[in-house]
Amino acid sequence: QLTMSLNSSTLLTEENAQGPKRNTECLESLELQTPSSFQDNPLQQLQLASQEVLEKAKKSGRSKCPRCNSSRMFYCYTCFVPVETVPTKEIPIVKLPLKIDIIKHPNETDGKSTAVHAKLLAPDDVTIYKYPCIPEYEEKRHEIALIFPGPNSVSVKDIAFHLQKYTKKGVYASDGDCFREPLLKQAKIEPEEEKNPHECISSSRNEGNRLKKIIFIDSTWNQTNKIITDERLQGLLQIELKTRKTCFWRHQKGKPDTYLSTIEAIYYFLVDYHQEILKESYKGQYDNLLFFFSFMHTLIKDAKCSAGKE
Repeated sequence: QLTMSLNSSTLLTEENAQGPKRNTECLESLELQTPSSFQDNPLQQLQLASQEVLEKAKKSGRSKCPRCNSSRMFYCYTCFVPVETVPTKEIPIVKLPLKIDIIKHPNETDGKSTAVHAKLLAPDDVTIYKYPCIPEYEEKRHEIALIFPGPNSVSVKDIAFHLQKYTKKGVYASDGDCFREPLLKQAKIEPEEEKNPHECISSSRNEGNRLKKIIFIDSTWNQTNKIITDERLQGLLQIELKTRKTCFWRHQKGKPDTYLSTIEAIYYFLVDYHQEILKESYKGQYDNLLFFFSFMHTLIKDAKCSAGKE
C-alpha cells in the first residue's frame, strides 16, 4: 500500500486537498510500470533516466536512511538522500542554469513535499530553507526573482524586460528609465538618468541573462501569506507560470489547474527560461527533475485505478 511518503505537498494548495479525477478510465493492465503505463499520462514524453532502481526499491519496500536510520521509501525527506536500496550512483544528477532557493513553511509536513526532489536531483544548485531562517536578498534583487502568482507577477518571457528595472543595489529604477510604474508597491524608488526606450528593449536579453537565482515557496495556500509578506521578500520581481497545468495527484478541487506542485513549478520554469531567456532549443535537459515525481505519479494513479476510484 502507498504510504505518506508517496504523497507530496503542492505549491499554493491546501494540506488536506482531494484531487479531482483526471483520468476517465483505467487501462486493463494495472501493473506498476513506468509513467508510460497510462496512455493519457502527460508525463510520458519525458526523457528520463532508467527508473529500474525505483522499481526494485518499490518491490523491496521501505528501507533505512544511511544518515538518520529512519525507515523511508525511495529517499529520506529530512536528510535529502536516497535510502539504502536506492544507490546514489543510479540517481540522475541535473545541472541547472541558475541557483534555486526553496523556502519551506515550518508547519509543512516533510513527507508531503516535492521540494526534496529538487535537492536530491540537483544537489549543487538547490538549497532548502525552513522559514523563518531565510537569506537576506536585498543586495541581490537585481539578479533574483520569486515564483509566486499575484497582480504584479509577470511571465517568464518578460523577465528580461522587468529585471533591468533593478539596479545593482537591488532597488527599483523609476521615472526616467522608460518605465512609468513600479512593479511592486514595496519596492524602493531611485531616480536615474533618462534612457532611450529603444536601448531598454534591445538590451533586455542581456539583462535577463543576469538572473542568478530563483526563489520558490513550498507551502500550502493557507500558510503562504506569512512567508510572502516577509519583509525580506518585498520588492523582488515576481514570476507566475500561467500556461502550465499540474499533474499532481493531490490538486485541490476548485483551484486553478495552473497551481503546480513545487517540483513541477521548478521544472516548468526552467523549461520556459531555457527557451524564452536563454533562447535555446529545449531537448530534455531538465526532464530528470521529474524522475521521482513521474514514478510516484504512476504508482498513485495505478493504486487509485486498482481501488476503483477512477
